[in-house]
Amino acid sequence: MHAAILMAISISVAGLQACGPSNAKQKTALMARVEVDTTYTINLSESDVKSLLASSETKRIQSELKDFFNHKLVRSGFSGTMLVARKGVVLFQGHHGYEDYPNRIPMEDSSSFQLASISKTFTGMGVLQLVEQQKISLEDSIQRFFPTFPYKGVTVRTLLNHRSGLPNYLYFSDSLWKDKQKLMTNLDVINVMTLHKPRIEHLPDTHFQYCNTNYVLLAAIIEKVSQQPFADYMASHIFKPLGLKHTYVYTPDQAARPHQTKSHYYNGKLVADDCFDGVMGDKGIYSTANDMLKWDQALYSGRFLQEETLKEAFTPYSHEKPGVKNYGLGFRMLVYPDQAKIIYHNGWWHGNNTVFYRFIKDSTTLVILGNKQNKNIYFAVKPVREILGEGIDDEAGED
Repeated sequence: MHAAILMAISISVAGLQACGPSNAKQKTALMARVEVDTTYTINLSESDVKSLLASSETKRIQSELKDFFNHKLVRSGFSGTMLVARKGVVLFQGHHGYEDYPNRIPMEDSSSFQLASISKTFTGMGVLQLVEQQKISLEDSIQRFFPTFPYKGVTVRTLLNHRSGLPNYLYFSDSLWKDKQKLMTNLDVINVMTLHKPRIEHLPDTHFQYCNTNYVLLAAIIEKVSQQPFADYMASHIFKPLGLKHTYVYTPDQAARPHQTKSHYYNGKLVADDCFDGVMGDKGIYSTANDMLKWDQALYSGRFLQEETLKEAFTPYSHEKPGVKNYGLGFRMLVYPDQAKIIYHNGWWHGNNTVFYRFIKDSTTLVILGNKQNKNIYFAVKPVREILGEGIDDEAGED
């Protein structure tokens, strides 16, 4: 195609409101839409897009997703946004609830959410970008970057695939970080570990153990190598080049962005920031559903990382336990006996629950971002997979 085509197809979604008094301003706009930006479609011509949208299978999927969203997800107390796309073409998008419940600010398409652990996908790919540039190696020890760090045998690779054996900073810092009113930083985490040497969980590269500390260290390595703050590096090397206009790193010492959602308990009360909100890389990246689709598509298109690098990222590294679940470099995955893969990551932080699935076989994307505590967001994956015709022999509810 000679230029990006913008196609909007509106599907009426009946009479849903966010909780609260029922005046026009306080109602939540709820719309399922199709928006096609061909920059991110996978080798689709204009006629391909039209055929996809006109097919009876697509219409069935759209109808069933709309029904599920309205009658199951929303009724579970959902506040957030859900998007489903195939080959970059949005088949369904709906949002419900409030960016800010106490002030009754309605949710919009441009609402950005704390991605929580989905942030790790960006941090991990940022590290692999530096690997491609030969600025670091997957086999580099952490002492190359932080010589006094007391844990030996930890490499960039074992940080990326959660095989470092390091303890989780969210646990040991509760007792070791005394000033709870002061935001902790990534370097603070490193300094606390260097000074107090909290006990390692297991020897490096012997077990998989999901650990937020790994991605805190990876973000610190990005800063060390690039000589840029993590937020600036991610903006200049990933977000801006890929057109992710509503994606950014945020800590509470900054002014909030327009349409940045707040975090809520299940009853709509705000969740206060705490000292750990100053730590980045394991969390701390905000994005919209549409930007997450662009992120997904960039990983297909080769516009961001080379094919060999992505193959490395999507290789399963942990085989201690049988089953389809595994972890690559920055992504969880489900690897089936026929080697079919589903690449995904979930997130949880404060009142934010998030889901990001990439069904590689047919290039289908699922994004659910919530800002009001609701574990039903994770349970929504199974019925959506059933609607999409994906296998459901497993559960994948981890953060």
